[in-house]
Amino acid sequence: MTTEAKLLQFQTPPAHSREPLSHESQPEAKIHEPRIHEPQIAALLAAFRAHPRFLLTSHARPDGDAIGSTLALAEVLDQLGRQVDVVLADPIPSTYRALPNLQRIHHTPSANDIDPGQTTPAILLECDGIARTGLLGLEGRTLINIDHHASGRPFASINWIDEHACAVAAMVYRIAVAANVDITPSMATSLYAAILSDTGAFTYSSTTADTFALVHHLAARGANPSQIARDIYLSNPASKIRLLGIALSNLQTEGDLAWTWVTSEDMDRIGAVAEDCEGVVNYLISIAGVESAVFLREVADDNQFRLSIRSKGKLDVARIAEHFGGGGHRSASGCTIDGPLGLATERILTELRTGFC
Repeated sequence: MTTEAKLLQFQTPPAHSREPLSHESQPEAKIHEPRIHEPQIAALLAAFRAHPRFLLTSHARPDGDAIGSTLALAEVLDQLGRQVDVVLADPIPSTYRALPNLQRIHHTPSANDIDPGQTTPAILLECDGIARTGLLGLEGRTLINIDHHASGRPFASINWIDEHACAVAAMVYRIAVAANVDITPSMATSLYAAILSDTGAFTYSSTTADTFALVHHLAARGANPSQIARDIYLSNPASKIRLLGIALSNLQTEGDLAWTWVTSEDMDRIGAVAEDCEGVVNYLISIAGVESAVFLREVADDNQFRLSIRSKGKLDVARIAEHFGGGGHRSASGCTIDGPLGLATERILTELRTGFC
């Protein structure tokens, strides 16, 4: 039995019940914390109880796991009686604007705008260093690092890196359980959305029976799976569909490799923004016979290209992304490469063709 399965032993609510259970009647989870994670979780909880206030952040250009995990951990800290200020450098993509409690997120370029005294500890989710947050003002603070990427690094005072977790949301869930806090409907919704998006709608290799046990429990606590899926996958702006059309018209294949691109001029012409590019690469990796795929988006005025790289598992694309200063998971990663387009394309294709860096 693996990590999440050991955590989740509970009675299933009646099949006819569609309402979240009250706190008093919620299915009781019998927790058997895996010993390998006990020291890290204990250290985190001790740190949470040792300080009255925290800054809580995640990476720039936040995705579903970054947003959902941050919102959920904020609720955990609330229930522990801590003041928590959620700070993100970049706006929330429209895909995730139906999540609860978004109003508590501050968007600012510097943590010092929220804590001028620079004494409040900062919790970083899904980051391999403070630069990944896109925030200024984190230098010199006590840092707590929670990550599940293969490229994660122990840069903080307290580090919990579990590359086997399907999402950081799964790690936040384990923290919530260990802290014995109430998993509210809003917390369950944020965690479910994070796991749904970071497992590629339960298609990535990180998805196991344990993952389904965990999201089953979240549904029992008030998450609405069908509504969350509609909000994330069936609420696209027209600009995203137009951008997808351009990307697919540029599609190139070579053996088991597929790639495409959009330029900043393309995006300006149709009124698209960076968040409209999310998920484009998944259409490429869905092609029969394709084992690895890359989508290149030009970053306006920087002569750089932001890459989203995917693999069906044979190729470790996290290793390739790390070669270019990025990171991620074995089957899903990203990085930024200098242009022009032809040079950037050839550099990444060379690595994908050989599978070595």
